[in-house]
Amino acid sequence: MALLRSIVGVVVGIIVLTIASFAIEAVADPILMHMFPNALPNRAALEQNLAASIFLFFYTSLCLVLGAYVAAWIAGRAPVLHAVIMGAVEVVLTFIAMMHFTTLPRRNFIVSMIFTIPVAWIGGALRARQLRWQQDAAARSAGLATNL
Repeated sequence: MALLRSIVGVVVGIIVLTIASFAIEAVADPILMHMFPNALPNRAALEQNLAASIFLFFYTSLCLVLGAYVAAWIAGRAPVLHAVIMGAVEVVLTFIAMMHFTTLPRRNFIVSMIFTIPVAWIGGALRARQLRWQQDAAARSAGLATNL
């Protein structure tokens, strides 16, 4: 059962990351093209623009933290390990995407692959911290109950 939770956690974490990233992109891209029509007249210009790529990196990183947190939460144990495993799977998927989408700047894929595992680690560390806080709170409340 623990192995199944681990696998489900990693898969759901990647799904959450993907849905959140595409949702932000679906909203942000048209807004960016509307706000900066001279610099970003179409999707091709947006995909090649460095500032837009940096924005993409930041919101994707936030989505990655969320996905890694969800993976760690669902796995129910070893939160950092599960988050890092999810990050490693995402690196492989990013590499496959880089081979497929040859018109997109490789710099985006390379930067993403470099930072994916450390950013996923943050999601796992946040879940681990939350678990420690919950354990500490339970221990404190148990101590209060025995002192009454």
